[in-house]
Amino acid sequence: MEMLESRKDEMIDIRRHLHKNPELSFKEEKTAQYIIDFYKGKDVEVQSNVGNGYGIIVTIKGGKPGKNIGIRADFDALPIVEETDVSFKSKNEGVMHACGHDGHTAYLLVLADCLIQLKDEIPGTIKIIHQHAEEVPPGGAKSIVDSGILDDLDNIFGIHLLPMAPAGVVGYHAGFSFNGRAYMKLKIHGRGGHGSSPHLANDAIVAGAHFVTAVQSIISRRLSPFDIGVITIGSFDGKGTFNVIKDSVELEGDIRYMTVETKATIEKEVKRLVKGLEEEFGVTCDLTYTNDYPPLYNDPAVTAKVAEFLKNANDKDIKEVKEFPAMPPSEDFAYYAEKFPSCFFYIACTPKGVEKPYFNHNPKFDIDEDALLVAAKAVGYVVCGYYELD
Repeated sequence: MEMLESRKDEMIDIRRHLHKNPELSFKEEKTAQYIIDFYKGKDVEVQSNVGNGYGIIVTIKGGKPGKNIGIRADFDALPIVEETDVSFKSKNEGVMHACGHDGHTAYLLVLADCLIQLKDEIPGTIKIIHQHAEEVPPGGAKSIVDSGILDDLDNIFGIHLLPMAPAGVVGYHAGFSFNGRAYMKLKIHGRGGHGSSPHLANDAIVAGAHFVTAVQSIISRRLSPFDIGVITIGSFDGKGTFNVIKDSVELEGDIRYMTVETKATIEKEVKRLVKGLEEEFGVTCDLTYTNDYPPLYNDPAVTAKVAEFLKNANDKDIKEVKEFPAMPPSEDFAYYAEKFPSCFFYIACTPKGVEKPYFNHNPKFDIDEDALLVAAKAVGYVVCGYYELD
């Protein structure tokens, strides 16, 4: 912990460098090289281009045999025009670290370096997972899991910076903790015609408008009141001329769910509704339905241990450890958690003096950089507790 405290400014410098130089998912070539360069000359194995992009796995082999764990941080940015006033504002127009991945990478680089220096004391192996492309499906996590490079791990841990409380607060949640996500695209084919003669045409817009309303009945009438599901039709491409009946329209939708059972119900009902639309309106439909990220499930036993380690830390920088609610967004850490008992927990980062912070993915998103040391220490305590180290 003293090593981490002495390198707090370094974490901040790394975060600001990454923030100034963001790269989009699957295009993080320079970011990946920056990470690789950080490990040059250090006594570790570094594997690059892991998975379907620029994934990096750094293997820290301890001095004694024991269990193997993974620690993951993502490093991609978002297609957002930054609107903050910070001195280290993005230099890449239209690209921004608006979700804290710059901070995730910064804390983990320094923590990993400290663990490398102390590795003779570690009874086991730690794999540092620098993951590309969290933001864009199919994401980077699944391909890294499928590569088999993590097959020898027993557990995986990760954190996310969230502006839900002041820096110093650490949150956890057992069980289903982040929504799963699916993508839907529906093209409806009717018959075009003159606006004055609808009987000679078959209006695709009318069928599409009916679908927009009817699809919400899946949430209100097909799910239990105790289940969580959201269907958002975010795009309805029906633009044309005011007196011309469109022959086709295209809709795109975002679907969220908290359990695998809800996922199956929504998919089944959407497909059933599309078939009914064809019969009711005499149209034909092309449906693309893609399941992106599964719900993120935090293993209850592993999460209880994490909470115990953090509550017993008695550290001046970790001021409060408490249960957080489940989160509506999605996270491809879920793929690690599907295969390995895992815990993905939360590091609060609301900027000082701000009552209503901008949430992740906002062009004005910012963090209290004190949260970087909190993240490094929190994960450090988990590692020490896991291996029963002083």
